[in-house]
Amino acid sequence: MEVQILNKSELEMQFLVEGIKPSYASALRRVMMSEIPTMATEYVDFKKNDSALNDEIIANRLGLMPLTFERDAYNITQECDNCKGKGCSRCQVKLVLKKKGPGMVYSGDLKSDSKDVKPIFDDIPIVELFNDQELQFEATAQLGFGKVHTKWQGAVVGYQENPTVIKKEVKPCPVHKLVPFRNGYLVKKGDCEMCMDCVEEASKKGGVEKIGGFIFNVESVCGLHAQDVVLSAADILDKKFSEFSKDLKKLK
Repeated sequence: MEVQILNKSELEMQFLVEGIKPSYASALRRVMMSEIPTMATEYVDFKKNDSALNDEIIANRLGLMPLTFERDAYNITQECDNCKGKGCSRCQVKLVLKKKGPGMVYSGDLKSDSKDVKPIFDDIPIVELFNDQELQFEATAQLGFGKVHTKWQGAVVGYQENPTVIKKEVKPCPVHKLVPFRNGYLVKKGDCEMCMDCVEEASKKGGVEKIGGFIFNVESVCGLHAQDVVLSAADILDKKFSEFSKDLKKLK
């Protein structure tokens, strides 16, 4: 297996993987989306809510708000050895809000009892309060999986099979973006309008090659960086293969 990173930022990552089968690519995508533990609000205890929105709508908005967290600092609540699933500082974080109108309530108004757990963005609107309206609540955030609820989804992931490599130097259209790759250029289909003029021109010179690989596009929608999403997914997938191998040996 060979991996080449094409683009990387905190929330987005694009990389090429060679030497894997379609089944592995599909499994890696599913794990990144639904089996990485991420932090999200699970319970909300409202003390006072005079706003125009009822408790359920505000709680839903809080649940879909992505939260930052340290990847290895917290346990799954149901698997926490410290509290046996009852809830403690090793598996849950409290987020408190108390605000009086008039004014908009933003995600940045939440006060966390843990320095590493907070909304990714401070300007996410929650609800608008008018004169003399108040909103008070205590929310509990914990780790969960995207396969249980979309609020715990790790990333939005897509991939394309058999990327095109241009071996001969050609003049691409202004929309195309070619990435240096070995002795040629990799056509990044996600960044062009697919007119494929550069590929046609290279084909005339015998300079086009289809490589057996997959280009992954990963956009983090949780509190983890895109790179951490990929690494976590690889670890989880490796663990699944190991456990499956051990189970097979028991059948002998």
